[in-house]
Amino acid sequence: YQPTPLSEKILPDSFVVEISVLYNVPVIYSIVSGNEKGYFVIDSSTGIIRTEKKLTVEDFPVILNVRATDSSNANIFNEVSVHVDVIDENDFPPVFPSSLLEQRLEENLPATEIVQLKAQDNDTGRNGLLTYGILSGDTLKFRIDEATGILYSTVSFDYEEEPTEYQIVIYAEDDGIPEKKRGYCTVVIHIID
Repeated sequence: YQPTPLSEKILPDSFVVEISVLYNVPVIYSIVSGNEKGYFVIDSSTGIIRTEKKLTVEDFPVILNVRATDSSNANIFNEVSVHVDVIDENDFPPVFPSSLLEQRLEENLPATEIVQLKAQDNDTGRNGLLTYGILSGDTLKFRIDEATGILYSTVSFDYEEEPTEYQIVIYAEDDGIPEKKRGYCTVVIHIID
């Protein structure tokens, strides 16, 4: 049996899977191994497995061995394995250390690295895997490396001929399940004479 993966937020007493056997005498169902941490309980007459308590994603996957025993003869039984996995929910959005960052950039420089932005996400696995992008601002004059979060200028600036201040809104997005979450940071770039 391979039931649908469970959410780490599933409540106690939630249905997991129903085990059934073809047999002409009533059977007694029991979990014989794999439930050492007591996450599951089985109804001995129906074969329905339910959660017993809150699940800890780090303890999964687990393989439960379930036994169906002839109710009139304990020496007659059969076993089946149940593979239970838990989905790590995307609990946290990425967070930048500061929502506003001011940077100075000298005029007449060739395209250059301005600053490396680094967001933090308290999720694990793909829920904590971040990519960076520019939400708004002059994307012709600035670009961001989506993997490293390094913000670059793509042109040379002229203090006398162009704006001396640019606002770029950067986002960090996780690769979360079921939905991706974002955090934001505004970078104000001052062009220096």
